[in-house]
Amino acid sequence: MHKLERLLRPKSIAVFGGKEAARVVTQSSRIGFSGEIWPVHPNKADVDGYKAYRSVAELPGAPDAAFVGVNRHLTVDVVKALAERGAGGAVCYAAGFLETGAYDEDGERLQAELVTAAGQMPIIGPNCYGLINYADGALLWPDNHGGVKLANEGRGVAIITQSSNIAINMTMQKRGLPLAFLITAGNQAQTGLSEMALDLIEDERVTALGLHIEAFDSVAGFERLAARARELKKPIIAMKVGRSEQARQATVSHTASLAGSDVASDAFLKRLGIARVDSIPAFIEALKLLHITGPLPGCRLSSMSCSGGEASIMADSAEGRSVHFPVLAVDHRARVKSTLGPLVAVANPLDYQTFIWNNEPAMTATFSAMVSGGFDLNILVIDFPRRDRCWNVDEGGMAILRSFEAALKTNKANGAIVSSIPENLPEEHANRLIVHGVAPLFGIPEAMDAAQAAAFIGSAWREPLAQPVDTTIVGNSGIERITLDEAEGKERLIKAGLPVPKGERANDAVEAASLSQALGFPVALKALGVAHKSQVGAVRLDLKDTESVSNAAHDLLPLGTGLYVEHMVRDGVAELIVGFTRDPMFGAVMTLGTGGVLVELLRDSVILMLPATRDDIEAALRGLKFYPLLEGYRGRPKADVGAAIDTIAGVADFVQKNAGEIEELDINPLIVCAEGNGAWIADALLVLGETKNG
Repeated sequence: MHKLERLLRPKSIAVFGGKEAARVVTQSSRIGFSGEIWPVHPNKADVDGYKAYRSVAELPGAPDAAFVGVNRHLTVDVVKALAERGAGGAVCYAAGFLETGAYDEDGERLQAELVTAAGQMPIIGPNCYGLINYADGALLWPDNHGGVKLANEGRGVAIITQSSNIAINMTMQKRGLPLAFLITAGNQAQTGLSEMALDLIEDERVTALGLHIEAFDSVAGFERLAARARELKKPIIAMKVGRSEQARQATVSHTASLAGSDVASDAFLKRLGIARVDSIPAFIEALKLLHITGPLPGCRLSSMSCSGGEASIMADSAEGRSVHFPVLAVDHRARVKSTLGPLVAVANPLDYQTFIWNNEPAMTATFSAMVSGGFDLNILVIDFPRRDRCWNVDEGGMAILRSFEAALKTNKANGAIVSSIPENLPEEHANRLIVHGVAPLFGIPEAMDAAQAAAFIGSAWREPLAQPVDTTIVGNSGIERITLDEAEGKERLIKAGLPVPKGERANDAVEAASLSQALGFPVALKALGVAHKSQVGAVRLDLKDTESVSNAAHDLLPLGTGLYVEHMVRDGVAELIVGFTRDPMFGAVMTLGTGGVLVELLRDSVILMLPATRDDIEAALRGLKFYPLLEGYRGRPKADVGAAIDTIAGVADFVQKNAGEIEELDINPLIVCAEGNGAWIADALLVLGETKNG
């Protein structure tokens, strides 16, 4: 790993280039950087009042940080000179490297040369704007930004993004989010996003970390980051792009780096305890909440507003989320009721109506009574009037804020002010609330996203840290795929000690009928060599005599390469799919979900990284929509869940032990029987990989 201390927290900055470099000088000077600034230019005597030098060799010393804003060819030369001089690191601004892909044959070569030139000196980029250190006032940044230097002993969040334009936009936010650091990662030619993040969270002025991820630089790097973040109690929010095919294509063209499949990426982030959000506003609000409250201890929320409409919207906003508004206990409800008039219906979310409006003692009493319920986050919904068209715009609002702050302080509780419309919470109010330890959250959906993220991290941190992902075998494009027929695939599973119904290969109808008698009726008869049998009618189930087996065999023989006779599984309660694929980033990845012929229609599944513990598997099963069937839904028999978990864990172990040759395994269905009768692999598709050159 590269040591980024000097680059991120410099005491001297060297600047190379023309107008972009001049802006770096101006930006650092204007914000109040107290260290040395050394412009380097072949012709100018000074830049913005700072003496200019002709080359790296002429600099007064080895700079801690350098902004290299010259063309891509000269960038390589400058970086080499800086590394030889002993500089602390460099931002490489120029584009035209690996991100150009097939359009420019020089790009890949130049990026390799750049990394070689840097050696052990850390570089950020190329193809990026650079970094902003708002804690010390060091801006290696060639464009506008909207942030301010942190006050002495001030604290804020750190953000890393792979998009310079998104980085600029985030600095322009008027939502009160205090920024300590911002870095654009660019191509990550040498120093990856996780490596930058690991250094940032060590800074005591950083409270939380936000990552806008187009691609993971390193699985192991992110695992180290997540573990260290947990040790330091610094939560991480991620906005991972790539859910759509168009987004994936844009990612590759922009960063020229590898992005794992989105469902696998989602599972990976969950495994690490990193909360994922899907929009920039939610990203900002979640960081803000975590900056103030840290991870939430649970999912119980309260809400108060002076409108029944707002109360209803708040209630609806929790639908489908883990965070929720629990019903008030009888004694708690009585406490709240005692502070309000007889016409107010007390509930959670609470519409406290306008009877106590502008009565600060009365509002404080109501808010205190509501907050006393021990909620994990208490929300007060309020939108402020426009200052340009309304009068007394702050009088009532400030009284409400003071009352809420007093209630939170009395109960030592977490609180957030939420505006139903984002622009209806002025920035100055947001800044004041943050000083008082209250989270100003802009927009109801974004506030709920933030609460959900903070509750998820709190829950994840209460669990043991997950084992490292097994990435010993990742995707390989130089592999020839060999699909085994069901008889061959199941033979391997049987040898591994997995529960497979008794079955035999048959070459013709006579042999199939004879084998069915030996196995015992009822039986299933399948055409071998067909991947998805039910789709083409290549399977017959519940055959009860030799005549039905013989007739079915005549129908199935033309469809495949042979026949497979198998004893039917009885007492099935539910059907699961257990699948494994080889992900190019994460190795073998498990899909667990509702199985059977409707698997694509229902799309009730979850992704797990390997290794997966029994607890991981059980939690995944419980998260499926169909899980109530396993518990005996509406009087149905309870399923043998323990056997299902044993079987799934056994299959996962089989895949890990044979990861070097397994490209894909699809078990559908895994039939889960009634309690005490086990779980059985009724159908299996096993695909092996063989190196094409032999």
